[in-house]
Amino acid sequence: MLKKILKSYDYSLVVVYILLCLFGLVMIYSASMVVAVQKYGYSSDFFYMKQLKSFIFSLIAFIITAFFPYKIYKSNKFLGTIMLISVVALIGIRLFGHNSNNAQSWFKIGTSMIQPSEFVKLSVIIYLSAVYAKKQSYIDQFNKGVIPPLLFLIFVCFLIAIEPDFGTASIIFAIGLTILLCSGMKMKTMMKLLGLGLIIVLLLSPVFLLKKDEIFTKNKIARITGYMDPFKNHTDEGFQLYNSYLALGSGGVKGLGLGQSVQKLGYLPEPHTDFIMAIIAEELGIFGVGFVIIGLSYLVLRGIYIGVKCRDPFGSLLSIGISSMIGIQSFINLGGVSGLIPITGVPLPLISYGGSSLLLLSASLGVLVNVSMFVKYEDKYKKKEETTTFVNSKFNNRGFKVH
Repeated sequence: MLKKILKSYDYSLVVVYILLCLFGLVMIYSASMVVAVQKYGYSSDFFYMKQLKSFIFSLIAFIITAFFPYKIYKSNKFLGTIMLISVVALIGIRLFGHNSNNAQSWFKIGTSMIQPSEFVKLSVIIYLSAVYAKKQSYIDQFNKGVIPPLLFLIFVCFLIAIEPDFGTASIIFAIGLTILLCSGMKMKTMMKLLGLGLIIVLLLSPVFLLKKDEIFTKNKIARITGYMDPFKNHTDEGFQLYNSYLALGSGGVKGLGLGQSVQKLGYLPEPHTDFIMAIIAEELGIFGVGFVIIGLSYLVLRGIYIGVKCRDPFGSLLSIGISSMIGIQSFINLGGVSGLIPITGVPLPLISYGGSSLLLLSASLGVLVNVSMFVKYEDKYKKKEETTTFVNSKFNNRGFKVH
C-alpha cells in the first residue's frame, strides 16, 4: 500500500516548488546584501540566512502536509479550531501587534516577526472548501447554503483591512469568491449574490464618504498618484515604480549578470521583498523572469487541473483555492512591479523575502500535493480494481479468475 501511495505522488509539483524556493534564496542574497549592510548595519548574508532558516521550517511543513490526508481537514472539530485561532490571532494583532510600514500586522518575537493574516489565507481556503463541499445538496438555497460562509469571509477580511492591510484582505476576498464561483451553484444564485453585493455597496457608500479621509489616507493616495505618473513624481510618490522601470529596462534580454544590479544599491527600497522581480529582471534578464513566471504558472495550472480531476468536492475546491491564492498573489505583485496596477506591498510567492509567506505557501502546496496523490491513486488503482472485479464477474461461471 505504501509503495502504491509513494508512486502516486505528483513529483513535478515537488520539483518546481523546491526549484523556485532555491532560486528565491539566491536572489534574496543578491538583492539584500547591500541593503543589509548599508541600511541596517547587518552582515551581508543576514536576510539570506533568515530566509534559509525559514525555508528549512517551510520544507518540513511541506513534507508534513504532503503526507497528512487532506480529508481530515473537513472535520467539524478541525474547522472550528482553525476558525477560532484565525479570529483570535487577528483580534490579538489589534491589541499586541507590532507596527511596521504604517500597518499593525505582525507579532514580534525577538528578531522575528509573524504575520497571522498569511496563515488565515489557508484557513479560509480550508473552511470555505469544506463548508461548500458539505452544502452541495442545498448549495442554491441562498440563506442556508450561500450566506453563512460568506459572513465569516467578510468578517475575516474586515479584521485584516483595519490593520490596515487592504492588499491581503483583497487577496483573501478574491480567493473566497473564486471558491464560491467553483462551488457548483447555479448562475441564478450567483446573480442574486451579485445583486446583494451591489445593494450593500450602495448602503455603505455614505459611510465611505464620511470616512474618506480615514480610509483614503495620504499614503494610499500617494500610491495611486505614483502609479498614474511615476515619471512626474519620480522623487516622491513614484519613486519605487520609477526605479522598478529602470531595473526592468536595464536588464534587457540577457541581464547585467548575477549580483550586478545597480538599483539595489540604495535606489530601489527593500529590493529583496516586494520588488525582487525588478532585481531578477535587471540581473538575469528575460531568462530569469521567464523561469519564475513559468514555474509559478505551472503550480497554478497544475493545481487547477488537479481540482478538475478530483472526484471529491472538498479536494476539488481545496486545489482550486490554493491555486487561485498563488495566481492572484503573483498577479498583484507582478502587476505592481510592472506598473499594471498600483503597488500593494504583496510579496512574490516563494521568491520574495518573508518567513510567514514562505511557510504558508509551503504548507498549502503540501496540501495540494496530497490531494494530487489521492487523485492519481484513485485513478490508477481504483480503476484497476474495478476492471478486475468486472472481468472476474463475467468469467467466474467458466472457471476463470483474473488476478
